[in-house]
Amino acid sequence: MIGREPGRWWREGRWQAPPESASPPRPPVTAPSFSRQLRLRGASTVVAVDIDLSPARPVLRAPVVGFLTLAAAVGTATLYPLQPSIAEVAGSLDIPAAVVGSVLACGPAGYLAGLAVLVPLVDRFPPRTVVAAQFAALAAALALATAAGSAVLLGLVLAVIGAGSAVGAQLSSVAGRFAEPHRRATVLGVVTSGISAGILAGRIGGGWLTGMIGWRGMLLVFALACAILALAARWALPATPGRTGYLATLRGVPGLYLRFPALRLAAGRGVLWFFAFCAVWAGIAVALSQPPFSYSPERIGAYAAAGLLGIVGTRIAGVWTDRIGVRRVILIGLALAAAAALTLGLCLPNTPLTLVCLGMFDAGLFAAQVANQSTVLALDPAAPARFNSAYMVVYFVGGTLGTAAGAAAVGRFGWMATAVVSAAAIVAAAGITAASRAGAG
Repeated sequence: MIGREPGRWWREGRWQAPPESASPPRPPVTAPSFSRQLRLRGASTVVAVDIDLSPARPVLRAPVVGFLTLAAAVGTATLYPLQPSIAEVAGSLDIPAAVVGSVLACGPAGYLAGLAVLVPLVDRFPPRTVVAAQFAALAAALALATAAGSAVLLGLVLAVIGAGSAVGAQLSSVAGRFAEPHRRATVLGVVTSGISAGILAGRIGGGWLTGMIGWRGMLLVFALACAILALAARWALPATPGRTGYLATLRGVPGLYLRFPALRLAAGRGVLWFFAFCAVWAGIAVALSQPPFSYSPERIGAYAAAGLLGIVGTRIAGVWTDRIGVRRVILIGLALAAAAALTLGLCLPNTPLTLVCLGMFDAGLFAAQVANQSTVLALDPAAPARFNSAYMVVYFVGGTLGTAAGAAAVGRFGWMATAVVSAAAIVAAAGITAASRAGAG
């Protein structure tokens, strides 16, 4: 049988151009998917054909989502366990506590680098390989930190630990990539609750373990947990590689802000409320340590327990984002957080009311974050990590500025001024959302 040459007809023993009345040749079919309208010869019916030839994508089952959440909690917690133990570290290394405070800043600096450089890896390589390797590196760095005998060595190791702790953002990208579209925000809310829990667990658990076995022993416990997760990740996470080149992804991340207005919108409002979040928490720690309160570090740290309400808020926000949309969840969350911030400026002497307001503040902003991040991950479901990386770098810069501004503002202008500025930043984020017709991202 003589095959047909594309675009030509076999007539009179040779290939010829088709007659004018002939139907035009169908365009070639290319993988991974195609959708064409075909007109059958001799028929007037147009048949729509939609065929998907792409490889099957794993669906995240409940146990896998649970593992993502647990791993995100532990990975994020590794950034925070030394914060309550500054005095113990200073005494052990025989250096001033102020120097230890500066050394601990290497962790967030490393985290920022991890967001920019490591998070996009899950768009290129199998998640099980990337996450397992990152947890193994975290375990090694945490173990090495226990042998640190100088501030310089400790700072270098903490920078590596900070970069590795960005695994939480990687895991949220994995959730966005493999979750079913109609459940993406719900799954993201669950995983984000793990990240929120990790922040609390790192501070509370780090302080408790330091009191029990010392700061070096505490870091060994975290190293063991990361080693176990490195092994478990090889079994629990998807093995499907991405199709995006890593270097091309890194080069293209800055350009995403030029090409995607929804990313600019999400980052613009997110940086404002994360500035407010960090300003409130840094400012309240300074305010409570000064007269007339003069609370101990342990008592100030106990205020972090109010953030448990924020963890609940992330789970609820994911479900409601899938039901009522991103815009509504963000506006409701920001309204709650702004009201709580203003009330915090007035009620600091009232401990029970302060704790309630801190819980509402966290719940509102965490809810807004889940909804906002779901729009970022939906911009390219097949390769969400590059968008998550671009978003989180800007988001974390806002948090860094908020931490510095909140602590400084309390000393110069007082706690009330810090609370008002934070509320104003949240209101500005709500205004951006309300004014944009693409408020849903």
